[in-house]
Amino acid sequence: MPPKPSADSGKRNQIISEAKSFQKQREQTYREKALKMFPWVCGRCGREFSGKRLRELTVHHRDHNHDNNPPDGSNWELLCLYCHDNEHARQDVAGAYAPPESSASGEASPAEALDSPFAGLADLLQGKKE
Repeated sequence: MPPKPSADSGKRNQIISEAKSFQKQREQTYREKALKMFPWVCGRCGREFSGKRLRELTVHHRDHNHDNNPPDGSNWELLCLYCHDNEHARQDVAGAYAPPESSASGEASPAEALDSPFAGLADLLQGKKE
């Protein structure tokens, strides 16, 4: 017999459902605006969309902030599903290689070199000249 859902799981499911509904409603609003403002062409690969295929055209937020939706659409670009996924994958990779967080003084602290590969080079070169 499966366990009965607790009151906590019911509340959690309600919160998740409301959040998904709000997100979908927000997306529809700026997506509809973007589709009216821009040609139905992927901004990266140039593929054109119409009819049923229009659902494959997504709105990408250039600054990656989904709450930044200016009325002029300056933070949006239409991308196909593939280019949109690629853009976010590139952002993830760039974040992985980002410089270390800045120090308390406000300046980035460069990584200290632990090895000096050329430390004895001058001595070695001196020996060859003689």
